[in-house]
Amino acid sequence: MTDRIVLQGIAARGFHGVLDVEKRDGQDFVVDVTLEVDLRRPGRSDLLAHTVNYAEVAADIVELITGPSLDLIETLADQIAAAALGRELVQAVEVRVHKPQAPVGVPFGDVQVVVERRRDEPVVIALGANLGPVQTTLSAAVRQLADVDGLRITAVSDLFETDPVGGPEQPAYLNAVVLGRTRLAAYALLTELHGIEADHGRVRETRWGARSLDLDLIQYGDPESDSDLVSKDPELMLPHPRAHERAFVLAPWSAVDAQAVLRVGEELVPISELLERADSADGDGLAGIRPGPQWCPSW
Repeated sequence: MTDRIVLQGIAARGFHGVLDVEKRDGQDFVVDVTLEVDLRRPGRSDLLAHTVNYAEVAADIVELITGPSLDLIETLADQIAAAALGRELVQAVEVRVHKPQAPVGVPFGDVQVVVERRRDEPVVIALGANLGPVQTTLSAAVRQLADVDGLRITAVSDLFETDPVGGPEQPAYLNAVVLGRTRLAAYALLTELHGIEADHGRVRETRWGARSLDLDLIQYGDPESDSDLVSKDPELMLPHPRAHERAFVLAPWSAVDAQAVLRVGEELVPISELLERADSADGDGLAGIRPGPQWCPSW
């Protein structure tokens, strides 16, 4: 079952319509909105910051109803839907605009326009593991990602073998990057990633310690269109705060998308440039990163 927040009967007077009398005298408009929101986190935390403030959504709707005159309520519905999807926790929205006083010319009960819109964001997910049957685990993780409702994989990088960075002495890693598109909100997607990690016995006991599977959400949205999510939430840091200096993320990402860029502070920096910086900082020609075994994961 999909979690939803429903607002019904939001009413205000607007000046939308193709007739001069509609733009001059105005009329009443009523809007119903259904928001698809993952409510598991606020259900546990009881914190308003973890859900959608529907009072603010209602205020946005009234502002659009009473705002500049439009010819079509189809346009009004589209603007309301865009405003709702602009809230980072909203995954999809249904907007129903009622125009009960429309000049139809015959007796009628109501005129409604209904639009549905879904989020569709590009995402970058980094995979890594160094315990157990690593390549088998990573292949299984790709298949599980493909099975996540609301996530569509578009590309998977080659495998790279990388030496551990920091932490205790441990085996080398295999790393890869998955590109995809999602209608899930970022925290909902992160929850799915953690679930896949748990399926493979991932535990978080030693920082930078060995692990059976690591899935990191690196980037959510498109920085070049300024749609990428920037989050300082300790549970959801985006873009990933150390991705710009982690060659074991940058190398497979660059291999699968040579034109990719990452937001670093206020800058948008090409991944290729970040990889060069990591190479220079390493001082040893990225000696800790090597092509990994061949693989052909299915999804």
